[in-house]
Amino acid sequence: MNKNEVHLLLEQLELKPKKFLGQNFLIDNNTIDKIIALSDLSLDDVILEIGPGLGSLTERIATQVKKVYAVEVDSKLYSYLKNKFSSIDNIEVINGDILKIDIPFHNKIVSNLPYKITGPILEKIFFKKNPPQGILTIEKSISDRIFPSVEYKNLSRISIGVNTFMNPLFKKTIPRTCFYPIPKIESTLIKLAPKENIDPFFKVETSIHYYLKFIAGIMPYKNKNIVNALYLFFKANYRHRPEKSEILKLLQQENYHNKKLFLLNIEEFIEISKIFYNLIR
Repeated sequence: MNKNEVHLLLEQLELKPKKFLGQNFLIDNNTIDKIIALSDLSLDDVILEIGPGLGSLTERIATQVKKVYAVEVDSKLYSYLKNKFSSIDNIEVINGDILKIDIPFHNKIVSNLPYKITGPILEKIFFKKNPPQGILTIEKSISDRIFPSVEYKNLSRISIGVNTFMNPLFKKTIPRTCFYPIPKIESTLIKLAPKENIDPFFKVETSIHYYLKFIAGIMPYKNKNIVNALYLFFKANYRHRPEKSEILKLLQQENYHNKKLFLLNIEEFIEISKIFYNLIR
């Protein structure tokens, strides 16, 4: 649907786009074509779509896959989609908050993610063993953090989390005019693939939970050296914490220098987290 068609339909539904839900509807068919092509869909695929909106992308996906689960939090849009797709057997529309519901099995997620909850969605969907493939439209500033960069400002818990479990493969900026209403921020289409040889440390749920807490806890101190960052993390989270001298000794035993935290690569974050996982246990 083009801008005028979307505007008319929203008026008929008596629905005003809600900023707090990130309701910016995709109105550019060329962009939808790019998403479909990048998704490399097959009849074996089970797709998760978060925030299907008016269903333009949903409808295109469904013609090429086994199943589509479309999760919509807005009750009016849910009712509209439920009626629109009532005769299409392989589309199941679910009314719920993606961060609160149990998500059905899927091997790919193809979605225009709500901007305000992109980080929590990425964590829930991808930061686990056997994550799905992701073809996502997200805020450009977040995509800049996901793709490896030497820029200090772009290193964040999202950078480390995504690159621990996934391989970023593709990104392309999408003009703001491809959405209605036009968002104030730029968007990027990205593709993520699960890492084939994920560290065995992440095959246990408790280890994943610890690792995500570890990364979230040390990243506020990314401009400090490793010892100071780790000391502050333990001080904030554990009653029994190692002294700086003990932290330094453990790092030196594994041949790590006490450099700035933001200079570590993904593998180093993983290995250092494992050293101190054994300590706190």
